[in-house]
Amino acid sequence: LNAAPGRAPRQQIRFLPAPAADGSGAVELVAARVPVLADHPLVRGPRFRRLKIGAGHRLDVKASGVFVLGIGHGNKLLTDLYNCHLTKVYTVGGLFGKATDDFSDTGKLIEKTTFDHITREKLERILAVIQGTNQKALLMYSNIDMKTQEAYELAVKGLIRPMGKSPPIITAVRCLQFALPEFQLEIHCLHETQQYLRKMVHEIGLELKSSAVCTQVRRIRDGVFTLDDALPRTQWHLQSIQEAIRNCQLKVEAELEKTLG
Repeated sequence: LNAAPGRAPRQQIRFLPAPAADGSGAVELVAARVPVLADHPLVRGPRFRRLKIGAGHRLDVKASGVFVLGIGHGNKLLTDLYNCHLTKVYTVGGLFGKATDDFSDTGKLIEKTTFDHITREKLERILAVIQGTNQKALLMYSNIDMKTQEAYELAVKGLIRPMGKSPPIITAVRCLQFALPEFQLEIHCLHETQQYLRKMVHEIGLELKSSAVCTQVRRIRDGVFTLDDALPRTQWHLQSIQEAIRNCQLKVEAELEKTLG
């Protein structure tokens, strides 16, 4: 912001001495328009000294993807979006055959196991069980009577969500790629952490009578924001940020109106 072109300094009228126009050598006062020195950058200093920036749902150092920030008034909108309990979507990579102390492929190796017996069908059965169990938890924490018209209308709109803070909930999970020993999942979830997703990969390996580590956690959607809205490091400058804010403004307003009314 401080590197952007600033406003021109204010002008003021001063009466300055100047030689008389008749060439007599006398001095007279002439009205002149001069800039106000108090507005000069060397006097005023940087125009912006503070800028309030807030972080939305955080990403740890081993994860990547969509990371939402709020600037200025946008910090209040971050709180409103948090109260919407919006779903986040991740692509999670896994590797069968080994286990580590932190469930990631860069952790300390604990054991190695066989994985030749694992098939895509077995993996998808485990994923179906996980999704079914979490769907029951979602209904429990939503505090909605499922026999009412309200519950039906919310279900049609896809707005059944926990009414407050809840444990991590997986709303949907599917296998995107399977090529032993590697696999990739797409996980839709609420109130998760990236470490929780890594532990989930580890537990899937145990359920399949093997072991598994997480090789990648990438958030591809955070509520209304997708990878298409994200700015890579090469575009972290004022013009791109202003454009991104304008492009996302309508999406945020529509989501808040739909969810919070």
